[in-house]
Amino acid sequence: MSDINTLENISIQVRRDILRMVHKVNSGHPGGSLGCVEFFVSLYFHTMKAKVPFEMNGNDEDLFFLSNGHISPVFYSVLARKGYFPVEELNTFRLIDSRLQGHPTTHEGLPGIRVASGSLGQGLSVAIGAAQAKKLNKDPQTVFVLMGDGELQEGQNWEAIMYAAAKGVDNIIATIDLNGKQIDGTTDDVLYMGDVAQKFKAFGWEVLVIKEGNNIEQIIETLSVAKSKLGKQKPIVILMETEMGNGVDFMMNTHAWHGKAPNDEQLENALAQNKETLGDY
Repeated sequence: MSDINTLENISIQVRRDILRMVHKVNSGHPGGSLGCVEFFVSLYFHTMKAKVPFEMNGNDEDLFFLSNGHISPVFYSVLARKGYFPVEELNTFRLIDSRLQGHPTTHEGLPGIRVASGSLGQGLSVAIGAAQAKKLNKDPQTVFVLMGDGELQEGQNWEAIMYAAAKGVDNIIATIDLNGKQIDGTTDDVLYMGDVAQKFKAFGWEVLVIKEGNNIEQIIETLSVAKSKLGKQKPIVILMETEMGNGVDFMMNTHAWHGKAPNDEQLENALAQNKETLGDY
């Protein structure tokens, strides 16, 4: 378990990884990846009980599923920095025959990846299934899942949300990245969803909110509260308000960097805002 200063230093390095990965291949999704850095670092380096080296069966450990798989750069960076595979492998991001494809896949056996993701709206269903399997196996550990706010526009989510509450799936913590942006604009402009918190409450979920979703202390505190509420016949959701492109000033407050890589000059600018802490690959 790492202290806040260590987690902040890891976060800086993860941002550098993300920027360099998407720049190298001029492809990828830096905006949402940067916005979720602090969440991933808090989860993997503080809160979650996960085994290294990786075991696919996931017995007697917490599980994590990434639903919005297009933010794979942050996922890959954190897995590598946690020791699941060599940090140097980040150099192969999105290359032909690489294990680090644009959306996570399982066919190449990348440690840390339990399910292919990127087809939006499916991750919660998978996570609920895994949570029920743990209950059947009398495994007391927790299932975590991260989803984007834009993918809540997918109908399958609401079937899963209804199902989890109806079946008392109370060993799952879902987190929604509420950055208010998606590839075509703001979520309100693309398809207004109203009061998301009230929707989850109406479906029978316990709802927690992180107002500063890029603040490590708030994330850790809220995850701790969420864990304290497990086992009480209600699934739990954390609504995490983040800033897309967090940590890079020209990528923030816009949806423009949802799926666009920085050029050479922009990369230099972005890296200068995030001084190296742990060592680049």
